[in-house]
Amino acid sequence: MAPQGPTRNSSRNANAKRGRKKPLDDEGIIPVLARAVREVESSASRGKVAGHNRTKFQVAALLVREERQRAKDDTAASAAQKQEALKRLDGLAGIMAKTAAKDTTLIALLAPEAKISDGAKKMRRDFLVASGAILQPADLVIVDEVAAPAADVAKQVVPASVRQAQLANPFMSPDFAAYQKPQASAEGLLLNWELIEPLFRSFEQGTGGGVASMALPPAGELATPGGLDLMVHQSEFVESARKGHRSFLLADEPGLGKTAQALIAAETAGAFPLLVVVPNVVKTNWLREVNQWLPGRRPTVVHGDGVELNAFSDVFIVNYDILDRHVGWLSKFDFRGMVVDEAHFIKNKDSQRSKAVQAVAKTIRARLRHPLLVALTGTPLINQIEDFRMIWQFLGWIDEKKPRGELMAKLEATGLTPADTGFFFEARKAVISMGIVRRKKQDVAKDIPARRVADIPIELDGEAGRSIVEAERTLIARLLERYDRVIKARGAESDEIDNDLVRLVATSEIDETKQDDSGDNVFTLVRKIGQAKAVMAADYTAQLARNVGKVVFFAKHIDVLDAAEAHFASVGIATTSVRGDQSSAQRQSAIDAFTNDDNVQVIVCSLLAAGVGVNLQAASNVVLAELSWTSAEQTQAIDRVHRIGQELPVTAWRIVAAQTVDARIAELIDQKSGLAARALDGEETPVGVEVTMQVGALMVLLTVALETRGEL
Repeated sequence: MAPQGPTRNSSRNANAKRGRKKPLDDEGIIPVLARAVREVESSASRGKVAGHNRTKFQVAALLVREERQRAKDDTAASAAQKQEALKRLDGLAGIMAKTAAKDTTLIALLAPEAKISDGAKKMRRDFLVASGAILQPADLVIVDEVAAPAADVAKQVVPASVRQAQLANPFMSPDFAAYQKPQASAEGLLLNWELIEPLFRSFEQGTGGGVASMALPPAGELATPGGLDLMVHQSEFVESARKGHRSFLLADEPGLGKTAQALIAAETAGAFPLLVVVPNVVKTNWLREVNQWLPGRRPTVVHGDGVELNAFSDVFIVNYDILDRHVGWLSKFDFRGMVVDEAHFIKNKDSQRSKAVQAVAKTIRARLRHPLLVALTGTPLINQIEDFRMIWQFLGWIDEKKPRGELMAKLEATGLTPADTGFFFEARKAVISMGIVRRKKQDVAKDIPARRVADIPIELDGEAGRSIVEAERTLIARLLERYDRVIKARGAESDEIDNDLVRLVATSEIDETKQDDSGDNVFTLVRKIGQAKAVMAADYTAQLARNVGKVVFFAKHIDVLDAAEAHFASVGIATTSVRGDQSSAQRQSAIDAFTNDDNVQVIVCSLLAAGVGVNLQAASNVVLAELSWTSAEQTQAIDRVHRIGQELPVTAWRIVAAQTVDARIAELIDQKSGLAARALDGEETPVGVEVTMQVGALMVLLTVALETRGEL
């Protein structure tokens, strides 16, 4: 019997089954993208893709990437639903790849420097609306970006590593929380009020004696990934980030560890990649701090045009001076957080660095609903309350004309207007609760050591830096030649380093230098380093003085003292000085001026002339611009401030030239300090062969050269 064909009912059931659409077939963004991708594919089959279809290709590519991430993160979807969505997105990506192969000019639209035009932004918005997504009001209105001046555009760079990173991961993943249904507008009573100026005035008229610091949760875990412990006040700040707060004006005084707080808060918030914008003088210090506190995170420092930049890093450190050169790719990179150190640098809204910081921060806020944004400065106000404006704008609390959503809601919740008596007090509280954190040394004195030394490593650039590197190479080559000559004379070469010979060679070099110091030697090298550090050390001191008030500046050489005083004068810092050629009356007059005159912010001191018999406890911060050849000289200098009657913890900031003999001397000074602790204080410290500081420095240089010679 011949097999029967399908019955009418079974045929009807099959047709019904084929006609039934899955949810993905007619809902969400995928069908919208599918139509767009097919239209571009059709255009490419006829020739070059142009005009509207090029924009469509770029927008579709962006949204495919976004939808892929959203599908992966969708906890409400089943595994089968996720697999189905990802399968269809892969199909769209495959079609786009084939389309780009037909018209290779489309690939340029995916490059990191490719401009996302206002038309593309509007098309993206229309696609999302067509998909049924609920957008926030800010996402529905597309505003034109302010174009950078032609001169700035001309010097924009995109480092090769950035191109590689963005080609490997070409689309940024948005925070889809930004597309959730927005809360109802909080605007009402204050809708027609001008509020920015009243907010500024609230910090003049509404203080009520209150401290300008938000309420922080109790301290939590003190241990950190780097094995270092946070202090209690630092942990309180980190706990606030752990509980979800994401924007801070951290205005602690210097010496309270703002850098560590920002880094551990970023770790707690998962805010990586993290962008850190800093003054040039502390760029190297930030690199060191990242390595200390977050050894599991990879930092990279942006120098010049970013040739050495590693764009696959977790922490990107860039200085203000070159920020405008990199603002283009920084604005497109997938940063999850941004820290601005010495944030008072951006107070002038018309400066290039302020514009660059605001441009990058604006794109981060637009991409993420709750990015981590931290402004660090001990001096948020320098001349006037208006100095708050650019910092608040960076943090997203206000825009150019009015408070933004969260702050506006807090102000509306007071039920007051600027015409009401209590408005200024309540407005100030509202702004502070947005994330202002301010602690002074006396507030947390019990948590921090009574005296500590903190190194500020700096990099020596320019001709002076190159001269020092060359002089150090010449010195090391001479030490190696002496060492090799003795080894060869012995006739018994070995891969083992002869430490006794190393010490002998170093001692011989010092002895010969004392007889003839006309050439490059360790003494002239250290002096050159001091000269090269002078202005950077003075600049750091000026920043410190603006943050905390009075600062003591120590240096050894007259030319360094002169260069420092000239720099202080150029930046408006009033100084006095203590030098070896002064009479007793002149010296005491300088000390009295520093102690009693509020306008005198810095006293510039000779390390030898002011190292003993001088009381400078009007300050609690010391800057050591040049290192001493003895640990005792450093201790004596710090003790001019750390004396009986000093009520504040004392911090000595050593300015150290990184990757030079200067860094070796700093290590040796610390070792010599350990000798005193062992001999006089009974502390357990490592015991080593005692040599002079000069011999020790040369021994370290020669040993490192011998260890690394075979690697070159």
